[in-house]
Amino acid sequence: MHLHDLWFLLIAVLWTGYFFLEGFDFGIGVLTKLLARDRTERRVLINTIGPVWDGNEVWLITAAGATFAAFPDWYATLFSGFYLPFLLILVCLILRGVAFEYRHKRAGERWQLNWEHAIFWCSLVPAFAWGVVFANIVRGVPIGRDKNFAGDVLDLLNPYALLGGALTLVLFTFHGAVFATLKTVGDIRHRARSRATVLGMTSGVLGVTFLGWTQIESGNGRSLVALIVAGAALIAALAMNHFGREGWTFAFSGVTVAAVFALVFLALFPDVMPSSLDPAWNLTAANAASSPYTLKIMTWVAVPMTPLIIGYQAWTYWVFRKRIGTQHIPAPAPAPAA
Repeated sequence: MHLHDLWFLLIAVLWTGYFFLEGFDFGIGVLTKLLARDRTERRVLINTIGPVWDGNEVWLITAAGATFAAFPDWYATLFSGFYLPFLLILVCLILRGVAFEYRHKRAGERWQLNWEHAIFWCSLVPAFAWGVVFANIVRGVPIGRDKNFAGDVLDLLNPYALLGGALTLVLFTFHGAVFATLKTVGDIRHRARSRATVLGMTSGVLGVTFLGWTQIESGNGRSLVALIVAGAALIAALAMNHFGREGWTFAFSGVTVAAVFALVFLALFPDVMPSSLDPAWNLTAANAASSPYTLKIMTWVAVPMTPLIIGYQAWTYWVFRKRIGTQHIPAPAPAPAA
């Protein structure tokens, strides 16, 4: 295996890990409006991801940084051509982080309600936008001979990409509902289980359509295996959810998310960004990569650091493994007198 192939694999793992973790993170944000009945239940949902949401986003920074270092041409074309979607995602991630930290700083109802709106919309929009972005990457976009993006933002809003966005939005919300059943107690836990069933079945319908379309147009034998794994894992997740086995349900929903993005990268390889204008202008893992010396230095750094980071984050989840319910939320402090 060449180093540029190894780094394509590592970047695929980083992006997949990001969506595995941030997927339920986004899903919880969406469920603050779709599942929670009052402010106390919204606080319960927010507290389930409170200790881990910022750590989940480290995977995004690492994936983007690795893409920049290992495949500078891919990074340049991707981030310039998808400038507006990435700007929208970035603004949402900033506002979402601020909302988590500022929501409880004041007891005023209007203050908290506004930040709760921000958490909902700034979770929903990125969950949809990431699907649009990756659907366009695997489908191909206008790239010229000079490796520059030659289209506009309207080229990204095609039926295939919008279907991909709908799939990631529903799938992440399903993943979040499963995480809520794993981390909560009481009535909200049982409602999350019921909501997960509906979201999982909807994800199945969208997944069959989008992933089948991807397999027909861009797939190969490796991506077909990922498609089968995704379908089997989703069925297993729904079955485990029906029997109330939350741990297994979350494991299988995570495998579903991972398999969906594995299919995308497997269908993409050896390209990193196909050109819809001329296949000869495709960006590939070979022609978009950094020099072999750069990749070699990066490999020596990544080999010891990657397991260390994964181990530390796993320990974090273990420390904050306990469930939470409305009985753990203290009564709101009275508003100060005028």
